[in-house]
Parts: sequence; C-alpha cells; structure tokens
Amino acid sequence: MATPIKRSPSTTPSDSEAGSVPTTAHAKARILAEALPNMLRYDEQTVVIKFGGHAMGDDELAKAFAQDVVYLKQSGVNPIVVHGGGPQIANMLKKLEIKSEFKHGLRVTDKPTVEVVEMVLAGAINKEIVSAINGQGGKAVGICGKDANLMIAKRITELPDPTSNLMQAVDIGYVGDPVEVNPHIVDVISKSDLIPVIAPIGISREGETLNINADTFASALAARMKAKRLLLLTDVEGVLDKSMKLIPELTVDEARALIRDGTISGGMIPKIEGCIEVVEAGVEAVVIINGKVPHAVLLELLTDHGAGTLVGRRKGKKV
Repeated sequence: MATPIKRSPSTTPSDSEAGSVPTTAHAKARILAEALPNMLRYDEQTVVIKFGGHAMGDDELAKAFAQDVVYLKQSGVNPIVVHGGGPQIANMLKKLEIKSEFKHGLRVTDKPTVEVVEMVLAGAINKEIVSAINGQGGKAVGICGKDANLMIAKRITELPDPTSNLMQAVDIGYVGDPVEVNPHIVDVISKSDLIPVIAPIGISREGETLNINADTFASALAARMKAKRLLLLTDVEGVLDKSMKLIPELTVDEARALIRDGTISGGMIPKIEGCIEVVEAGVEAVVIINGKVPHAVLLELLTDHGAGTLVGRRKGKKV
C-alpha cells in the first residue's frame, strides 16, 4: 500500500497506443482490473469504519463518504459505521452555556453534559449520517451502543499520567471503556440489505449512560466481530517517519519499535497502541486514513494505492 497516486496524462495510453478504443475506456478498464480482485477479497467480509474528523464537517467529503459506504454494500461488503462528533458536542454545549473541560484528552462529562452528548451523538449526528447514506441510495439504520445492550461499559476511574505514564486516579464523570460487546443487533442489520450507523454511547451494568471515545468503541466492536478491516478516518495523513514522509505499512513489531524510538509520539501513540490491540484481538489489519481525501475509503479498500498507514500482522496489503 502506498500514498494515493494522482494519475498523470502520461500514465494513460494515448489514442495512437490504444488504437481505435477511446482512452477513457482503457482508463476505466484499468481501474476495474485493479478493483475487482480487491472486491473479491472483501466479498461478504465485515469492515468497521470510524467516521470522524474534518470529513464530518465538510458537506462534499461527507457526501463522498456516504457514496463509498453505499458502493461497498452494493459490492458485497458489510460496512459498519461508527461515528464521532466532538466539535458538534462542543458547539451544543456552548449554545446551552454548559462549561466543558478535558483531562488526558477526554471530555469531563457530568450528568447534564452526558445528556447533551447523547442527544447530539445518538440524535442529530447519527440521523444526519443515516440521511446522507440513504440519499446516495443506501438503506442505513441508526442505533447506539445502548440498543440491545450492544456496548456494555464501565466508568473510567484511572488513566496514565502523561508525564510519568503511571496510572493515576481520575474523575471524569460519565465516560466509559467497553467491557462487553454484544453484536447480535449489528449482525442482524449488516447481514441484510441495511447498513448500521452507530453512535458511541454505551451503558453500564448499573444502567448509566456512558460516553465512549469513538475510536475505542469502533476498535472494541471490530475486535469482537473479527472484522476484516478497521478503518479510522482522521485529520492526519497517517504515521509519518522522521523525515515527515508517510509510512504506508507497519507490522505490529515495527509499530512498537517506532513508539520506542520516538518516531511515533504524542497523540499518535494511543491511536497506534489501539491499532496493535485490535490486530492482536483478531482483526486482520487497521488503517489510519486521512479523511480529508475524497473517497478515501474506496481508495483504501478497492485500489492497490491505499490512503494512509496500515498496521497488520505482517507486511503486504493483501495480508
């Protein structure tokens, strides 16, 4: 897998080379020849896609994402969408004059805040994505982790200190980590002609509503379902080396080595550590994708180019 290739005119046969066949026909044939083996590889396979970042706030990118999801379903793939919504939550909290703060990158969520989080994630955003997919010819159904006890979670009570990396007690309110995933409802939806769109809201064994990080939610679901791929749409190109060039592929061992030598740092560390955990739990590969690239999902799954950094058990896009 490599960075998406921008096809230049010189890479397409000229009319003289193509004989009487139009150049566009050759280009389309080349695209199909590349896509078909990948379509066969993912036929009837589950792909979990975390949708978030800049793409959610851009109408054209959101439309392209919806088209990608519909195309995947029509080609025999079972896409499962998990979405975030941090900026939208922040905007609503501001409108309601509810103060919000972050600890260790997680929103401190008291009772009034978690009610807004649920309203925005499971309500407004979820239905916007459902409508976008349906508008492109799909049949999307919106649910959250509370439906059919899909995602049982527990409150986060400790987190690693960013300076010492030692665990320390924290009180961030109604923020949870998954402890049990019951994917029956997702199986029923995705094995029909429907597309599940899931808001990352969970429920505790005591019946508390808990806000769950969308990456964490998608990772737990993908691991439980032994998905073929987990795609994490972000606002970054992927993992960069020390020369700031994209690293197309990493094995689990290589990813750990890059964390140790400091190449992977800051906020990318927990994301890559999460990728490693998911791969070790049985998902074939996790890909960090730049969601600002139009049709990034199709580029990743149906071409040999890819659109980000793949973390897998071994090297090779066809792992």
